[in-house]
Amino acid sequence: MTSSVSVLLYSSDAGTRAQVRLAVGRGPAPDVPPVAFVECATLPAVLRALDTGRIDACVLDGEAAPAGGMGVCRQIKSEVFRCPPVLLLIGRPQDAWLAAWCRADAVITLPVEPMECAAALASLLRAPR
Repeated sequence: MTSSVSVLLYSSDAGTRAQVRLAVGRGPAPDVPPVAFVECATLPAVLRALDTGRIDACVLDGEAAPAGGMGVCRQIKSEVFRCPPVLLLIGRPQDAWLAAWCRADAVITLPVEPMECAAALASLLRAPR
């Protein structure tokens, strides 16, 4: 097991980023390495972080503005070589079809429910890449 995993956390809302950090804590599950968050509030920051090649998973806020997480997900899945898995936070359960079209690997609804968020992220981090 590696010493830690890097999770990109994108939201223009600091409160949403805090909800995810609190939900995940030091790690989403006992069998998953501790998480080091790379927080981003803008699309350019997301792209710079992904360019490093050191991101193991992404959590994107579908309600972020001006660049929503769904559009960001679709873009990085199309443009980033070996794109890490994406957990997309959506505002309404009815938007799950759109998240699937954006090629999100997992979806949860806002507000963040801690157990659901940790379980979804742990599942992405366990999956072989």
